[in-house]
Amino acid sequence: MQQLSGQDAMFLHAELDGLPQHIGGVSIYDQSTAAGGKVRFKQILALLESRLHLSPIFRRKLAFVPYGLGRPYWVEDPDFDLEYHVRHIALPKPGDWRQLCILAARIHATPLRRDKPMWEIYVIEGLNNIEGIPAGCFALLLKVHHCAMDGATGTQFMNIMHDLTPEPRDSGKATPWLVERPSTLGMLTRAYVDMWRKPGQLFDIVKQAGPAFMRIRRGKQDATFHSLGEKPKTRFQGRISRHRVVEARSFDFAEIRRIKNTHPGTTVNDVMLTIVAGGLRKYLQSKGELPDASLVTGCPIDVRSAEERSAGGNMVGFMNVSLRTDIENPLERMAEVHKEALSAKAYAEALGPRFAVDLTDVMPGNVLSLAIRTASATGLAEASTVFNTIVTNVPGPPVQLYLCGAELVQSISLGPLLPNVGLFHIVFSTVQEKQGSVTLSFTACRDMLPDPAFYADCLQASFEELRDAALAGTAKTPAAKTRHKAGPRKPAQRKITKTERA
Repeated sequence: MQQLSGQDAMFLHAELDGLPQHIGGVSIYDQSTAAGGKVRFKQILALLESRLHLSPIFRRKLAFVPYGLGRPYWVEDPDFDLEYHVRHIALPKPGDWRQLCILAARIHATPLRRDKPMWEIYVIEGLNNIEGIPAGCFALLLKVHHCAMDGATGTQFMNIMHDLTPEPRDSGKATPWLVERPSTLGMLTRAYVDMWRKPGQLFDIVKQAGPAFMRIRRGKQDATFHSLGEKPKTRFQGRISRHRVVEARSFDFAEIRRIKNTHPGTTVNDVMLTIVAGGLRKYLQSKGELPDASLVTGCPIDVRSAEERSAGGNMVGFMNVSLRTDIENPLERMAEVHKEALSAKAYAEALGPRFAVDLTDVMPGNVLSLAIRTASATGLAEASTVFNTIVTNVPGPPVQLYLCGAELVQSISLGPLLPNVGLFHIVFSTVQEKQGSVTLSFTACRDMLPDPAFYADCLQASFEELRDAALAGTAKTPAAKTRHKAGPRKPAQRKITKTERA
């Protein structure tokens, strides 16, 4: 029986009506590499069954402390049924990319049940008309609640399911499955003991706060970092609906690296943030909604130590980065985004990267849950803007992976939306010996972004504009704020089809 950390429990408390807090992704496989050129559903079931013992996520469910007096516990589910969690569906003809994105968005919008292990897998067939993908491929859509893992542990979870060769490896002997039934008295006793530990934990945080305050003050005086000021409100701020949209674009990693190398010190993350900034700028310009002030993104950061790499759950810090959407020139914008990222990292280090993790460990779960729900019900959650969107980086596998012999050919990631933040970006990179790609996917509220294919075109146009300017070496130096000058070529706005509204 393992208790959730404060941050793990936070993702449970943040789950409101229309705001499920699970993460996941869609992976596409070419089954022509499998034995006999075909992978059957029962083979996938058998593979997963043989590896259930490799991760506790598969078979454990939540046990809640009465009256919310303590954080929930993970316990083994005595009624675990693999076939409930793994489902088999197919796209209708023609089986194209938009159909897959619409289906993924609908599945991703549905919350996971809390009385069962909090994950689901959908095996999707009928992918016969996706450009660049061989006919006959199938997809795997994975959903796992954020309280069970973050992006870093999600990578480990995916490694359990896959092999390095078309021949599946031996998963070893399964460990005994011990089902522990928690008692109400036992959980209340633990909650009582934890309550007496809180003052000491809070005192430790207060001791950390003093030096952190001095570091922040010194950093502002030395101009190591700066305040981002008031954030503008956009169409992505407001009450989130129950409906989602999903889309993605992939870029050649070699081209991303070439762009990065045109400006000293710039990282791949800086390039991707610049692409997101350009896409947002083009999209909001086309709506006549581009603010004068720059948009700000929240960027989750993994704060695990080397000893904690194998630990499950969440250990995530946060930093806010200005996207400099007020700058038209893409190369100048990239240079400024690089500076903003350095400032945000310096601020996060001054505050202490684990400060948020430690703070959630001392906050009573029922109080946090009540605060979140009250803020949502009264509109306080929409009253202030902390950031306009989220951009997170999830490292992909550095080697080719296989599932039941089928070669993994493409992946996109799916993220959760937060109160007052209706757009979530995920950068998923794979760098292999023969090739490499960076996939930029996004999940959004359908009411806020009813035309996902158009926004994906804006991201593509932003990449091409930055690439062409970087490789041509024709950087101009306009004034920092150029919104009122002649804007860049706008992607052609499209009429939204009935299919995309679905």
